[in-house]
Amino acid sequence: MNTGVITLHGRTVVPGVVEGEALVSHETISGWGGIDPATGTIIERRHELHGVCFTGKILVFPGAKGSSGWSGFFQSTRLLGTAPAGLIFTVTTTKAALGAVVTRVPSISDLDRDPVEVIGTGDWVRLDADRGIVEIKPR
Repeated sequence: MNTGVITLHGRTVVPGVVEGEALVSHETISGWGGIDPATGTIIERRHELHGVCFTGKILVFPGAKGSSGWSGFFQSTRLLGTAPAGLIFTVTTTKAALGAVVTRVPSISDLDRDPVEVIGTGDWVRLDADRGIVEIKPR
């Protein structure tokens, strides 16, 4: 029986389980100067999600760009209550991994398929970073 759920397998960055609506960016995200931690909004002017809030969403993106300030800005979202509920990124880099760790949300990377291509904004996602599994129910 086809339940319509797509399953991806990847590598745990930060353990935990969370469900929520996906917010997908096809572009990398800059932490320092690219997000407003007070509101959880992407403020990078030329970014495809400029003006969009990621608070409480499962943020799906290729990875981090910019300086080591990336992790500090994402840690601020945790402290201010504006963090994403979970992170799914394409490739593990030190910036993205450290950002996930300090944000303290379930995070997974290095999946068997490109999550940016498989998951769409608005899809319902169950991110089980304890087992390295992402389940997607398309909208």
